[in-house]
Order: sequence, then structure tokens, then C-alpha cells
Amino acid sequence: MAKAIKQIQHMRISEDDQRKKDLREIEDSLLKNKEALLDTLDMVKHMHDRGIISLLGGLFAEGDKVLQILIKKADTKETANTLKNLLLMAGILGTLNVKQLEPILLKLNAGIAKVSESKDEDDKMGYFDIVRSLKDPEINRSIAFLFEFLKGMGSETSHLERTTQLPEHQAHHANDDHYL
Repeated sequence: MAKAIKQIQHMRISEDDQRKKDLREIEDSLLKNKEALLDTLDMVKHMHDRGIISLLGGLFAEGDKVLQILIKKADTKETANTLKNLLLMAGILGTLNVKQLEPILLKLNAGIAKVSESKDEDDKMGYFDIVRSLKDPEINRSIAFLFEFLKGMGSETSHLERTTQLPEHQAHHANDDHYL
């Protein structure tokens, strides 16, 4: 009858075999991620060509000084207001309907082009010139457009506004229906 095994001996891998195994694993990983690595190396080359690597090296070498300057600059009322305004503007940009804005921007560009083409003469327009120009269909459309724009600007939008007040100053609005 066979004897029971009481002691298990683990096979030990030599340091040289472990190194070969690790190198093979790295090689397999490199081959699997070839495209990503080549793209990364290309990006690093472009950063080096433009001096970004040197800039980052300098920033890291003088990290404490740079950080101290940034903290001093960030710890000002103007910086806080700038950040608050940037966040508010980013929120407003998110509410813009670009499909509605495109025709307005095209008309604005056309108006700017027309002004740039006109001669910079000191011709003065009289009252009758203004009244006569109202018969021009382009001017008539522009005035109608301007009135619609002004009407929209005059509409009530306070319920859409984001507040930048401190919470303690907002308390009087808590019971208003349009703020809920």
C-alpha cells in the first residue's frame, strides 16, 4: 500500500525563467496594444516637437514655486468671480438652441459683410431718407426681425434665471411658485 503524502514541495522557478516569462508577457501585451502605443508615441513626439515636454519638465522641476504662484493667484476675489462667471456662462451655453441661433448668426454675418462693403462716407440720412428706406424689403424684414428680437428680450424670464446669490439671500424666494 502507498504511503500518504505528508509534505508538499513547491516547484521553484529560477530567476532566469521568471524573467523570460515576464518578458514574454510584456511582449504579448505590447503586440496586443500596438496601435494604441504607436498613437501615444506619435502624440508624445508632437508634444516634444512643440516644446510641451520641456515645459512640463520645467513645471515639475519647479513644482513648489509654480504651485505657490497658482495658489496666490487663485486666492483672489477676481479669480473667484471669474470662475463663477465661467460656470454661469457654461450653463447658459448649454441652454442655447443652436438650430434657432444659426439663422440669426447668418443674418448677423450678412449685415457685417454689408457694412464692410459700404463706403465710409459722411453722407447724412435725413428724415425722408429714413422713411423712404422703410419701403426697401430688406430693411423692412430687418426692422420686423429687430422688433421680434426686442419683444423676446422683453419677455419674462426670471423663472429661467440661475441665481448667483448666497443661500441666505435666496430665502425670500422659497415660497414663490415659479422657483419650485
